[in-house]
Amino acid sequence: MTDAEVDQKLAAMGLQLPEPAAPVAAYVPVVVSGGQAYVSGQLPFVDGRLVTGRLGEDVSLEEGAAAARACGLMVLAQLKAALGSLGRIERVIKLGAFVSSAAEFTDQPKVANGASDLMVAVFGEAGKHARSAVGVPVLPLGAAVEVDAIVAVSPV
Repeated sequence: MTDAEVDQKLAAMGLQLPEPAAPVAAYVPVVVSGGQAYVSGQLPFVDGRLVTGRLGEDVSLEEGAAAARACGLMVLAQLKAALGSLGRIERVIKLGAFVSSAAEFTDQPKVANGASDLMVAVFGEAGKHARSAVGVPVLPLGAAVEVDAIVAVSPV
């Protein structure tokens, strides 16, 4: 798949890749090793604004899923910056979704579907992946959701 094809699929969904966010601490956004790319946790930026809050308190399920999709877009933006082309992605192996949640909130998997559905929409069968969806009491910068990823990549 070429970058143009990814852009076309995103445009059909009314989406586009954001500018890759700079790290906020002592880490790199992506490490490529042994045919895999490991993407650090990405936060949800919508229209340049960080989506903050807690699911089950002040963030709805729909807003949470949209935030997870925004995290997925940032994952793709980081991969494009690190790999030079999203065409090198062979398979999305695993996503990890961390959801800032009130104690009684139990729909973390539905929130994580925002990122998962994006990967399948963009990469088809190669976008289907293993996943974890975990509720946490707080995330960096007060973010509502954070998503990290492991993807299989072709050599340069």
